[in-house]
Amino acid sequence: MLRTPRLNCYYPPNVLMELHPLVVLAIAIAVVFLLIIRLKINAFLALIAAATTVGVLSSQVALGEVMPEVAAAFGRVCGGIGIVVALAALIGQCLMESGAADKIVRVFVRTLGEKNSSLSLLTSGYVLSVPVFFDTVFYLLVPLARAMRVRTGKNYLLFLMAISAGGAVTHSMVPPTPGPLAMAATLGIDLGVMILVGAMVGVPMSMAGWAFAHMRNKQLDIPMRETPGMTIDELEELAHSQEEKLPSFFESMLPIILPVLFITSNTLAGALEMSAEIRDVTGFVGNPNFALLVSTAFAMWTLMKQKGYSMAELQTPVETAFASGGLIILITAGGGSFGGMLQKAGVGETLSGMSQDWGMPVLLLSFLLGSLLKVAQGSGTVAMITVSSIMAPIVLEGIPYNPVYIACAIGSGSLVGSWMNDSGFWIYTKMSGLTEAESLQTWTPLLAILGLTGYVTSQILAILLPLT
Repeated sequence: MLRTPRLNCYYPPNVLMELHPLVVLAIAIAVVFLLIIRLKINAFLALIAAATTVGVLSSQVALGEVMPEVAAAFGRVCGGIGIVVALAALIGQCLMESGAADKIVRVFVRTLGEKNSSLSLLTSGYVLSVPVFFDTVFYLLVPLARAMRVRTGKNYLLFLMAISAGGAVTHSMVPPTPGPLAMAATLGIDLGVMILVGAMVGVPMSMAGWAFAHMRNKQLDIPMRETPGMTIDELEELAHSQEEKLPSFFESMLPIILPVLFITSNTLAGALEMSAEIRDVTGFVGNPNFALLVSTAFAMWTLMKQKGYSMAELQTPVETAFASGGLIILITAGGGSFGGMLQKAGVGETLSGMSQDWGMPVLLLSFLLGSLLKVAQGSGTVAMITVSSIMAPIVLEGIPYNPVYIACAIGSGSLVGSWMNDSGFWIYTKMSGLTEAESLQTWTPLLAILGLTGYVTSQILAILLPLT
């Protein structure tokens, strides 16, 4: 009986498979830039396409494994941040609709005095951008800035830049906003440590931005123009509306303070080496998903009480929040796929070797990569997620300080280079009534100063307080 000879299948290597990892990185960044900036493709689709491109071009990934690896990286990021981002979006929606956010701002203004109105707006932006996305915080606070301008007759630019200096910092440095949350998961950082150190680094960042805002306000005479939304009469009404109708300050702050307390309790229990029983309890209540779930319950209860909503009527704000949160989850997880494929392609190891050969500090490399990705494609969140994935192999090799400082350096870099490809640039421009040229003179340098200050602060703290 004749036997069919066995064939050894041989697939010749594709010449593209021999590309250097940095060439793959450059092509991937160009793909993101082309799709998002030039072709106006949705960021999620662009990031998945870029992740696929990396897999196809890399010699480290078999062609048949490209899409499974893309999907696996997407799932890991989505599983890590999906619940938290959705709940944070709902908390923010409830804070706005119930008047709790307005109450927080008014208390800060009354405490610090109307003379320090810009500091009140800075503080409000700093606090509110922890559970609420920056875009939402700016929408919320701009009418108050305009009302203060009507009341005082001056300092409109100062008020606008103070909101930005507070809100942009915590949006880039403090979970549960998506960028810092994803960086903590990717780099293996305890979430409580990320919150505490991110907030600590953020203070000098905001103060430097506030100082620059004062200087720019004296240099530029920018009038308050009519914008879509509130008229001058409505601004007058807002400036003198009754505070008694708003929830109490305690109720307003509770959804913000509770998750911070719960999450940091778990961090402290581990740092103080408490008993296994205590750490088991704090491990449960300090889990970000549970902490945000409890916070969401309080935020929804406050909204129901203030508006007199039934459970059925509460579905409208809930669905609105989840719709916006779902898009953020998709984009964030898409960025995770992109970063994961860059890691598979060996980009992180290559950059690590280059930084050692050239003597470039790891924190400086993290900052510069964050800035490069920010300038290239506009999204600070995408820059944070991508660069943290690139830097993850360096963390695994060992560094003489806590990786939280790498996250802070990346977050700082993601603020530098904000221009017309950044949605924050356009929100600042259109909501405030500024021209594009005025925004380039104010918003762009302001965020650059925030980022540079954050990098310098991170570098100093990594030396003085390594947290190893």
